[in-house]
Amino acid sequence: MNTLQRLTLTVSLAITVTATPLPPVLLWPDGAPGALGDTEADKPSLTPYLPPPERRTGAAIVVCPGGGYGGLAAHEGHDYALWLNQHGVTAFVLKYRLGSRGYRHPIMLQDAARAVRLVRARAADWQVDPRRVGIMGSSAGGHLASTLLTHFDDGQRDAADPIEQQSSRPDLGILCYAVITLGEFTHKGSKHNLLGATPSPDLVKQLSNELQVTAQTPPCFVWHTWEDQAVPAENSLQFAAALRWAGVPFDLHIYEKGRHGIGLASAPPFSNPHPWAADCVFWLKQRGFVTR
Repeated sequence: MNTLQRLTLTVSLAITVTATPLPPVLLWPDGAPGALGDTEADKPSLTPYLPPPERRTGAAIVVCPGGGYGGLAAHEGHDYALWLNQHGVTAFVLKYRLGSRGYRHPIMLQDAARAVRLVRARAADWQVDPRRVGIMGSSAGGHLASTLLTHFDDGQRDAADPIEQQSSRPDLGILCYAVITLGEFTHKGSKHNLLGATPSPDLVKQLSNELQVTAQTPPCFVWHTWEDQAVPAENSLQFAAALRWAGVPFDLHIYEKGRHGIGLASAPPFSNPHPWAADCVFWLKQRGFVTR
């Protein structure tokens, strides 16, 4: 690569990384079902991040930040969106309602499902392919993503709201050190914020997503680290085993190094990200979400 090529690449990445996201779009402009108030925390939304037109692949990914169902980690939302934009993928960062604000399941799942439906319903506006809409999540956001990956529906074809007519099934999933189970290896804070102090055994089983995988579960990229002390790697191992038994394609990576919540392990413009980033791009190319 000559000097001019390096300069062109540097400028291109800088433009992508520093691009301003579009204003947030409310999932329900007239008020979200089950809202407990009228504050910003009661108004779930999507923030679109569009790659430059010359880099756009037409694929889209809804990004669910982690935070134990008690907060939303910016580096697992905003930063992931910028990274996806670098590879031509349109990203939508989901602000979902939280247990720390008094919400419990199924509110969070409703928000994630509505997000995927909304992207499909407005695919022409954002120039994305409604048949290439994935979901991505880290930690508790990974639990939310894995919940939608195993609890989707085809939409209501006769609904008056055209958004509700859309399927909520993602076309693929990316799970980053995700909370998957609510059993032995769960993250207790996430479980409490999602289900409260005394959930029924049936509800715990229903939201232990390694037990809910079927042949219809979308293909997944799953990664974790051996060093993770907050959310054990067994979460990803059990989910991958369930995918294997169900005959669902997946890519599993367990890296030795990396604390919980590591994200990309690099600030924009992501000059030295954790190896999972390159492995994930390779997989996204295989799935037709990234084209170069």
